[in-house]
Amino acid sequence: MNLPPLIQAFVLHFGEMGSRWGINRTVGQVYAVFFLADRPLCADDLVDALGVARSNVAMALKELQSWELIRLKHVPGERRDFYVTLDDVWAIVRKLVEQRKRREIDPTMTVLRELLMEQPGSEAERYAQGRMQAMHEAIDLLTTWYDDVERLETERLIQLLSLGSRIVKALDWKDKLFPGKGRRGKGEPDQS
Repeated sequence: MNLPPLIQAFVLHFGEMGSRWGINRTVGQVYAVFFLADRPLCADDLVDALGVARSNVAMALKELQSWELIRLKHVPGERRDFYVTLDDVWAIVRKLVEQRKRREIDPTMTVLRELLMEQPGSEAERYAQGRMQAMHEAIDLLTTWYDDVERLETERLIQLLSLGSRIVKALDWKDKLFPGKGRRGKGEPDQS
């Protein structure tokens, strides 16, 4: 790698983490270079910085574009393609969550809905559908929450996340003021 030590350490770590997140190590490293770059970069810049094959860089660029984590940036006087990442860290986090949901959660929900519509042919399938129904309900609740949170302005999202466990205290306080309202157990309808 042809990077300063501090940047190289971050890039190497991001490559390792990328493989744990289910993306190619080079894709993680390329994104890390973009994230820390103070200017638009082209494929040649990435080949030089990382010491990887141009074909690997080209595949990483396509992958990062499909995730909408980088975008093409015109550089006057240049014929090569240059790219930049989103500047706002919160916009990056939102994009990552949106893409993970679209690629992982949405297809799972589609399969669960299809399987829950099937007529069970045995007691084992009936039991399995019950388990699938519970999973569907849990994921549906989380995705509904995600949709609500996704619409929050960044400042409000930061405030919400900063509450941490204090949110439980607020819920406890609400339960004391309005006993039996909005609190539900398994299989009980929401009473709020």
